[in-house]
Amino acid sequence: MKLYYQQYELPFQYPFTISNGRTKTHQPTLIVALQLGNYIGYGEAPAITYYNITVEQMIADIEAKKSMIEKFAFTEVERYWHYLHHLIPNNPFLVCALDMAAWDLMGKMKQKPLYELWGTSWQAAAKTDYTIGIDTIDKMVAKMKAKPWPIYKIKLGTPEDISIMKALRSNTDAVFRVDANAGWTTGEALEKIPQLAALGVEFVEQPLAKDNWEGMKELFRVSPLPLLADESCVFEHDVEKCHNHFHGINIKLTKCSGITPALRMIQKARSLNMKVMMGCMNESTIGSAAIGNFIPQLDYVDMDGPLLLTEDRAKGLLYDNGNVSLSGKPGLGIEII
Repeated sequence: MKLYYQQYELPFQYPFTISNGRTKTHQPTLIVALQLGNYIGYGEAPAITYYNITVEQMIADIEAKKSMIEKFAFTEVERYWHYLHHLIPNNPFLVCALDMAAWDLMGKMKQKPLYELWGTSWQAAAKTDYTIGIDTIDKMVAKMKAKPWPIYKIKLGTPEDISIMKALRSNTDAVFRVDANAGWTTGEALEKIPQLAALGVEFVEQPLAKDNWEGMKELFRVSPLPLLADESCVFEHDVEKCHNHFHGINIKLTKCSGITPALRMIQKARSLNMKVMMGCMNESTIGSAAIGNFIPQLDYVDMDGPLLLTEDRAKGLLYDNGNVSLSGKPGLGIEII
């Protein structure tokens, strides 16, 4: 195989802010390509600062291991993921990008979209939400009005949380999902979640710090809303830890190290009777198409990266009022632009 890569800074339509005041105006991302004969597979990994992996680090790891990455005798994607997992043990983001490219490559070689390779048929049951980042109340309402959508994911974690939600609710009957990004204490969550339930919120994602297991156990017992793990569920072994602390998990391909482990995480969550969401980390259409192929296996999906960004690196996804359509082409189903 031959490996190619390119880094990009994709601008957001609005500055993107989550709890603890983390704001960004651009999404750094790495696009990789694996070529085998006439076939080329593409993958993507955005850089997220609070996971301490930068695009520069991904590139450094590629350059250090490039010959080893390319020399693998590619016949099975799962075997390739295990090889990469041990070859680059401290960079799950890069492993994800390469694993995604390998799945795209395999799909093109077998002339099937990924969801067919996984034995599923296309059923776009789960609609994607659209994220409203933290801002002043007036600006959050304005962002929502500028993008009429059936489901909104609202970033919270401020002293104004309930005022924000009341203002938003007074302007729409859409479904609300709340993501606190680990921004609440146990006491705050106990106080706010019943009020959010009264405002018609569907579920709350990651209310407490990722390691506040005692607090989550308490919330799990009394919460009137389903609780989904994000920062508390990074890798495969975290799924079982989240059982009886959360009602479901939010899988992020980039942080769990790719499509291959995500498939196993879904199986594990289902065996524990937990709900499954797949979320984005502001990927372009490349990474978002990978998420889209999982839709038949999901209860909820958050894949609005291309809707939040003003530049893209591929086409092949169609968004229509929350519904997502794939091209049906082999692999990820995308075309690089």
